[in-house]
Order: sequence, then C-alpha cells, then structure tokens
Amino acid sequence: MLTKEILQALKSYAESMQKNVTFVVQTGEHSKREELVKFLSDIASVSEKLNVEERETNGELRSSISFLVEADGEDTGIRFSGIPGGHEFNSLVLAMLHASGTELKLDDSVQTLVKAVKEPLNFEVFISLSCHNCPEVVQALNQFALINPNIKTEMIDGGLYQNLIQERDIQGVPSVYLNGELFANGKVDGSVLINKLIERDPSLKEANKGDALPLQDVTVIGGGPAGVASAIYCARKGLKVAIVAETFGGQVKDTMGIENLISVPKTTGPELVGNLMEHVRDYDITLKEHVRVDSIEKGNIKTITLSSGEQIRTRTVIVATGARWRELGVPGERENVGNGVAYCPHCDGPFFKGKDVAVIGGGNSGIEAALDLAGIVKSVTVFEFMPELKADQVLINQAEKRDNITIIKNAATRQITAENGKVNAIEYQDRSTNEVHTRELAGVFVQIGLVPNSQFMKDTVEMTQYGEIIVDAKCHTSEQGIFAAGDVTTVPYKQIVISMGEGAKASLAAFEYLLSHEVVETEDESEAA
Repeated sequence: MLTKEILQALKSYAESMQKNVTFVVQTGEHSKREELVKFLSDIASVSEKLNVEERETNGELRSSISFLVEADGEDTGIRFSGIPGGHEFNSLVLAMLHASGTELKLDDSVQTLVKAVKEPLNFEVFISLSCHNCPEVVQALNQFALINPNIKTEMIDGGLYQNLIQERDIQGVPSVYLNGELFANGKVDGSVLINKLIERDPSLKEANKGDALPLQDVTVIGGGPAGVASAIYCARKGLKVAIVAETFGGQVKDTMGIENLISVPKTTGPELVGNLMEHVRDYDITLKEHVRVDSIEKGNIKTITLSSGEQIRTRTVIVATGARWRELGVPGERENVGNGVAYCPHCDGPFFKGKDVAVIGGGNSGIEAALDLAGIVKSVTVFEFMPELKADQVLINQAEKRDNITIIKNAATRQITAENGKVNAIEYQDRSTNEVHTRELAGVFVQIGLVPNSQFMKDTVEMTQYGEIIVDAKCHTSEQGIFAAGDVTTVPYKQIVISMGEGAKASLAAFEYLLSHEVVETEDESEAA
C-alpha cells in the first residue's frame, strides 16, 4: 500500500519528532482489520518513535478498524475509524507529526480561542477518501484536539460505515457532528468551524482581548490571488502589512485545473495556493487566517474588528475578498465540486473535451459558457429555470445555430448524481408538466451568477445593486484610504490573472496614498487603542 518513496519521505519527516507516538488499534474482528494494522505498521517502521499497539480501549474507539493517537502515552483526542489513505493520508501524517511536537499551523489567536473552550466537545467527521475538501476539516479538528484536552475528534470513512451513514441520512461529505448533533456539512473549512464555535459560545472572543498587533500601514482583507498580490507588493515597499483571510486561497482552492495563468502552462488550485503561501512567507507579512472581518470603523486610522474578538488598527485597507459562485443548493452539487461540478468554463472546460456536459442558467453568463464549451465538448445542454432565456438575443441566436447545443427551458434541477466519485447524470423536473427526467452527462457547469463577498462593507463604501464595490482606475473606493481589488469590485472579467494585476495596482495606489497623506494616530485614537 505504501511505496518505498512514500516510506522514505515519512522517514525524513519523522526525524523531527520530539515525542513517541503510538497508534492504538481497537481489538476485534473485521475484514479490513489486517489491512489497517499492516498500513500502520508500515508507517511505524520508519522511526523508533512510532509504535502500533493493539488493545481493548473500553469504549474509547468505535470498532476494530478504529485507532487513536497517543503521544508519550497520553491520549491526544485524535481518532480515525477506517484506513486513512487517499486524500486522508496527509491528515494522518500531520496528526502524527503535530502530536509529536511539530509546530501547529494555526494562527495564535485561533489557538487562544480554542484553548478557551471549557465544555467537552466530541466531533465526528464523516468523509470520503476521494473528497479533496474533507482533509482540511479533519486536519483542523485534529489540531483543535491537540490544543485543548476537552476536545476529541474522529475521522469516519463513510464507505466503511454505511449503516451509520443511512441512520443519520448523510448525503454529502464532509459532514461534521458535534456531541451527536449535526454541526456543519458541505463546503466546510477551518473558518466555518471557528465561526460556528463562536456562535455556540460568543464568550470565546474574550480570550483575544489582550495583546493586539502594532499599527499596520496596510491591512489586506482576503487571501486569494488579489489579496496575496496586494500584500506582497506592499511588503516589497517596506510597509507593515497584515492579511486577514477566512480561507487562504479563496475560490482558487476549489479549482482542480488551471491552464490559463500566463507563464504557468498547467497547475491546480491547491498547488497554486501552496505557491501563494510560499511567496507570502518570503516577506514579513502577518497572516490572520480562519477569521473574518465583522466591521471596519472609518477614520484617519481605521479599526478592523475580527470575528475572533481581535482588533487591528491600520492606516489603509485593501478589500480583496473576491466573490463566490451562486450555488444551486441541490443534492450532489457541493459534494461533487472538482469531480464533475464546476463553476468556471474557462478554467475547467478543457477537462471535458469530447464529453457531454450541462450548463445551468440561461442568462448571459450561461449562454456564453455554453458557446465557449461547444467548441471543446461533445455536447452542451443548457437548463433554464424560467420559461424563456434571460440572455441577450444575439447570444441566443448564436447558441441556436450550434448543432451541439440543446436548450431546455422551464426546467428545475433536482439533483446531480455521481458514480465511482464522478458526476454521471442530472435529474430535472419539467415545470410545466411536473415530469422528472434524467440526462446522462460527465459535467455540470453552474452559471447562475456570482455573489461578491462584500456584506461586511455595506455601510462603509459605495456598491452596485449587485454588491460589487465601486472602484476607479486606481482601485480607490468612495472612502478615503480604503481600496478594493479583484472579483469583489466592479472590474469586469473575473479571472485569476486579472485579480492578481488588480491586487498589485491597489497596493501601488495605497503606497501612493500613504506618501501623499500624513496618516498618523490622533491622541484620541491612541488612547482608544
């Protein structure tokens, strides 16, 4: 199961281990148990600090294919039910290394907040080994358990616990349960987990009311391509810079194939996000991750209040929070993102060459997507909810001339189905007859609009009726000292390369502003801080 190359890599990782780590496997019988024990034994073979022990755990573990992680004989609170291969292999390796003393990758303020949890929290994370989003959730909760002994967490491979999946009527992964109740599901990440913990217990924010960052020259809100470009350009000017990001990488993390980033012939979203992080770490940039901005207090010095309870005082602000694709909200959508469900025809269209696909949405973006895809794929079926298309007539005329574009109007998408981890069909209802139909295909492109991530700015700067922040040619907003860049703005064509350029432009504008304006703390502002 583990190649010589993987074992060699594990051996090099294990050299930094400071504590002895034991994988404690529950005794009992199961058809997969022998495979699990061999899998863990192979991992343990790379270091004397790793061990596998089989024993009765008095109800601590779910079954005989469950194991927990101990560090120097102490229970870490981390459990795995199943064999964490596939995407979850990294979750196991990181749990092993973090339990042994390797530095956690969570922001200090997040760690402080998690440490403040007083009640027992028992998390269960139902995953699929083919899910690329699940490991982020498992890894975040594993770190929570290492930070606070009141927290326990268990990864559960849904493929091996079908009875439990049916009992809880779980239809997508990751599904996170807390103390037996559904806590979060679908598109979940570290920021969602933190924000939901705060919703349960708002007093957790009090833990971060102590030390604050020094006054920043520029605070960038958003960790996608525009935000990272802004921060790096500002840091290169010698400015004191902070990034606040709910999810570092933003939408890019969900893009499995990128072939239109000039000078980079081919990459993936996760790879690009890793490169962005590596580039950020080359500079003295403070990164606040897994937290959101709740409000911005305007003034000569702006005060940003975070969901963690922290406040950041800053001379200028660059808003680069991007936009999110408007979702259908039907079964099979979120859980198949990257496995047949896509939102960007420019990015993901070439991966469906010669295949049958659908486009959901009959507005301009939907018909434009269909026209783009028609030159690549075998066929495109456009599904429009209303009786008539909303796109401009010139686009409709072009679509109707294409032999491989079919338009179905008055159709309500009911669900997207998958087989062997890949989309295989769409189920829709004819709204005029109520008849339900199924159309076999390999991909579904959802094109029902973008939603700018600008809600927290609604009382701060001017926006369009669609929520886009209005900017001029130099990324100035209506508020002095606040700039905006990327998909959250009125700049057209939402593309990675455009966002990066706009981010760089916003940083240069902020630098120009700081040179031409004396932005200093007043006595009142200093006392308030």
